[in-house]
Amino acid sequence: MRVLVRRCCGHLPASGGAGRRLGPHWRAVAGLGWCPSGEDGRGARVREKPPWRVLFFGTDRFAREALRALHAARENKEEELIEKLEVVTVPSPSPKGLPVKQYAVQSQLPVYEWPDVGSGEYDVGVVASFGRLLSEALILKFPYGILNVHPSCLPRWRGPAPIIHTVLHGDTVTGVTIMQIRPKRFDVGPILKQETVPVPPKSTAKELEAVLSRLGANMVQFSNVLLFFIHLLISVLKNLPESLNNGRQQPTEGVTHAPKISAGTSCIKWEEQTSEQIFRLYRAIGNIIPLQTLWMDNTIKLLDLVEVNSSVLTDPKLTGQAVTPGSVIYHKHSQILLVCCKNGWIGVQSVMLKKTLTATDFYNGYLHPWYQKNSQAQPSQCRFQTLRLPRKQQKKKIVAMQQCIK
Repeated sequence: MRVLVRRCCGHLPASGGAGRRLGPHWRAVAGLGWCPSGEDGRGARVREKPPWRVLFFGTDRFAREALRALHAARENKEEELIEKLEVVTVPSPSPKGLPVKQYAVQSQLPVYEWPDVGSGEYDVGVVASFGRLLSEALILKFPYGILNVHPSCLPRWRGPAPIIHTVLHGDTVTGVTIMQIRPKRFDVGPILKQETVPVPPKSTAKELEAVLSRLGANMVQFSNVLLFFIHLLISVLKNLPESLNNGRQQPTEGVTHAPKISAGTSCIKWEEQTSEQIFRLYRAIGNIIPLQTLWMDNTIKLLDLVEVNSSVLTDPKLTGQAVTPGSVIYHKHSQILLVCCKNGWIGVQSVMLKKTLTATDFYNGYLHPWYQKNSQAQPSQCRFQTLRLPRKQQKKKIVAMQQCIK
């Protein structure tokens, strides 16, 4: 939707390049309005073609690949697509910083830490996995607004954790969307480009992140160095005014939201979740926060989950026992713990209880001694139980870890 405003919006950055005055259809300020004069608030003309001055906002590995693409484009002097590239990231508890900061420092790009965004002049902003709402005042500082590189097929999975929710809900198709930023709400702006890709079967969030960060990537050789760039983002920047002009509104149907994961999400509900749901949960967040459960009033973390071979499930020693969701049985031949779910079984190769233990260690140190003391007990009495975190801890968002999927 195009809205014609009656005034130029705010004091905008000056252009470094000469050119004719721009028509109203070129002046896109993140969908907030159009400036019919083609000038900023000081009378300077806005660039209508590359090279662009770009301010990049990002945090994690996905964002790092988008920044890598922009850096490669800036270094390619033949195309002259990007003249200036600077970076904004968020503070990190790690001294090295998040992946975007690490790459920016390594590449000698100017870096600012949010909320500091520098004082330079830019033509367009680019956001990828930033996790912060950008104000209208900030968006209006960019003559061409701010673009968002979002790792989902919008409007599905709006929000800060789209890759995690794609895996968690078992989606078979996902993609990358280049869209315009709108203030006050996440991921609601017009779509400029979108490309879909099948989700590899049984992929983790970390693996899917790698797939999406290089979606449609082309290998370009420059100065004998192989550089990755995301063709969707680059193609939008090559034809920026036209891309903005041809943006389409997101459909109102199929909207889903991808909120940040909380600590409570990692607590397995044995009576409610099937083996498939637990495996999805493990693949979605297992590399961020271990799945948790309760063992004899102690919190235990399940570190390595595996699917259970059909031959194990038909073992008479297993089928002949009375079990309930959460029941734990050690399978000596496979050297795994078998845990009964609402529907089916999962295998666990290692756990953390005070320290990391293999399934065999856990059996020798805990399971076997328990059965010796309770010789008449059934497996249904020896089981994991759902961990109920205190309300305050349950709602705690796993923010820093989600910004850097390791």
